[in-house]
Amino acid sequence: MTVQSEVTEGINLTDEASGKVRALLEQEGRDDLRLRVAVQPGGCSGLRYQLYFDERDLDGDVVTDFGGVEVVTDRMSSPYLVGATIDFVDTIEKQGFTIDNPNATGSCACGDSFN
Repeated sequence: MTVQSEVTEGINLTDEASGKVRALLEQEGRDDLRLRVAVQPGGCSGLRYQLYFDERDLDGDVVTDFGGVEVVTDRMSSPYLVGATIDFVDTIEKQGFTIDNPNATGSCACGDSFN
């Protein structure tokens, strides 16, 4: 896992994750989309991550550029994501985005929710 050298007020994006997001954005064929990362109530541990493409600008958004890939977090989610690293893995056992969050005190077995 290679973490981009630009550390921000929240999320860090690895080179692998940045490349995958860039490829997915190219498939969408739109240049107005950014990766939004949010924390929402739910999941078996109390909070869950949401990653999706979004064109909206919300009041209080924190926007960070990782080599041409913009990552956005809303002001309510940002405190939960300080220091979190998003990676993309593609192995025979697993494929997808992972989030290593130092703020999570526990998580469920599926890894999609935390507390």
